[in-house]
Amino acid sequence: MLYDTATDWRAAPHKRVVLYAMSGLGKTHVSSLLRETGDWFHYSIDYRIGTRYMGEYIADNAKREAMKVPFLRELLLTDSIYIGANMSFHNLKPVSAYLGKPGHPDKGGLPMETYQMRQDQFQRAEEQALLDTGYFIDRAQELYGYPHFVCDTGGSICEWVDPEDPADPILSHLSQQALMVWIRGSEAHTEELVRRFDREPKPMAYQPAFIAACWTQYLDETGTSETRVDPDAFIRWVYARALAHRQPRYEAMARNWGITVDAADMATVRDHADFTEVIGAALPG
Repeated sequence: MLYDTATDWRAAPHKRVVLYAMSGLGKTHVSSLLRETGDWFHYSIDYRIGTRYMGEYIADNAKREAMKVPFLRELLLTDSIYIGANMSFHNLKPVSAYLGKPGHPDKGGLPMETYQMRQDQFQRAEEQALLDTGYFIDRAQELYGYPHFVCDTGGSICEWVDPEDPADPILSHLSQQALMVWIRGSEAHTEELVRRFDREPKPMAYQPAFIAACWTQYLDETGTSETRVDPDAFIRWVYARALAHRQPRYEAMARNWGITVDAADMATVRDHADFTEVIGAALPG
């Protein structure tokens, strides 16, 4: 690891970490707290995906919908209006809205073929955004003078890596650049994530084989045709399975490539000093 001991970590003049966990366990919150200290560069993988790698897809999809409205169509064709996504670290809805949900078109669902195409686009985008981490570490220090760096990953990072492969290209790159930190939730956190998702189901990205198997099983269990599936009902059904699918992958990433910090401990972080101590406590003495 980049820092072998707590002493190495605490003494390091340049602290670099990659935070990963299921969405909702505090990655962005802690990254934002660190950014606000003025000494940490906050690299958001999801923001990079939405602005650099999927921005054109997102904007074109919005334009496609606008072209269906005669009034807007005329303005677009004459370059009289501009359509773009207004994304920020705390507002990544344009990305999730583009990913969408499969199912009944009258309920906002997408044909499975379109859904899978967008999932593939997201996978390529996330893989590239993760591999951009080293570039942003150099950029943050050389261009802006930030001494410290935090990479705020998306929950789907575990879908595109093989944590048991010592030559995995993404994990090799990340671990060479920064300390990989898994924020581990408890059973209570998992229950709360499920409740939160049930209230407001949102699109997510999954391994192609996983989502294909879930789709087939859901159709079999419900006896529903592809075009009649309730999109929200389906992704609610998938979510608990996704948590179970991802947990061992996160565990293997932490075991082979980094360290683990409990979400309850990470929730105590209020500033740079707190963060330094929480990470130091998870490293060998």
